Amino acid sequence: MICVDPWLKKLMIQKNEEKRGFLYGIGVGPGDPELLTIKAHRLINECDILAYPAPEVGEGLALEIVRPLLKNVTEFLPLRLPIAVSPFPAQQAYDQAALLLEVQLEAGKTVAVICEGDPFFYGSFMYLFERLSERFKTKIVPGVSSPMAGAAVLKTPLVSRNEVLTILPGPLEEADLEQRLLNTDAAVIMKVGRHLPKIRRVLRHLRLEHCAHYVEHATMHNQQIIPIENLEAQNVPYFSMILVRKIKSQLTSGVV
Repeated sequence: MICVDPWLKKLMIQKNEEKRGFLYGIGVGPGDPELLTIKAHRLINECDILAYPAPEVGEGLALEIVRPLLKNVTEFLPLRLPIAVSPFPAQQAYDQAALLLEVQLEAGKTVAVICEGDPFFYGSFMYLFERLSERFKTKIVPGVSSPMAGAAVLKTPLVSRNEVLTILPGPLEEADLEQRLLNTDAAVIMKVGRHLPKIRRVLRHLRLEHCAHYVEHATMHNQQIIPIENLEAQNVPYFSMILVRKIKSQLTSGVV
């Protein structure tokens, strides 16, 4: 049996790790390319490989956002990540995507994975992070998230003073959604899509329709701001949200 000196073993492991690539999770914001951070712009153009989430067919929103800003990127890696009701197909898709990234990282490549909004705010990158961050050097670059973009285009402050803001995913059960809206000062309801009828029932029951504001594709070329009562359920996309603020704070005092 050959005994390996602990110091030598540590050195070998260190050298092996140094050969591995670097993984970036980069938020590209809500849609307007000009809302990318300077850091995100630089790293995207410095990476060896630009990986991006994409549907089974087509390129996907994240790549569409950054495309006008690409200068030096020559190698692209689409990660086919379907949005599914059941978690199992999605789990398999993320496992496969992680394997594709692992091959490139083991080869010493610097890989930038872009995602809409912020990587750790309902971002697709967080599931890849869970699978890869313990084995590869990883850095997160935050992006402007959709609630901030929505508030900006609606010209509606999210919260002020000591108000409580709650982020609510549209797929929540109706009773849960109602209870959480009841117990908060303001809310952002994400992923409205096919859940609009349920959300509208809850808003009506709590008498919050008058302080609820809807926007879809915030900051993008196809952005739409539509009164809640005028929405047609079949036309509401996944990338939509409703901002609810129960109390209009008096901001004239300057205390926020």
